[in-house]
Amino acid sequence: MAISPELLEILRCPKCKSKVKIKTDETGLRCTNAECALVYPIRDEIPVMLVEEATVEK
Repeated sequence: MAISPELLEILRCPKCKSKVKIKTDETGLRCTNAECALVYPIRDEIPVMLVEEATVEK
């Protein structure tokens, strides 16, 4: 995974502004807010931080 720990500290969920973390399968970034629960895809090692592209995963 090419996403650095420094970048993960900066990135926030665009919807609720909570932190995000890498999914265990490394296919996306999951919002840490349980009420939001959005997962932003990672495409070609680039996180797509658009609410319209996110999926809900509870």
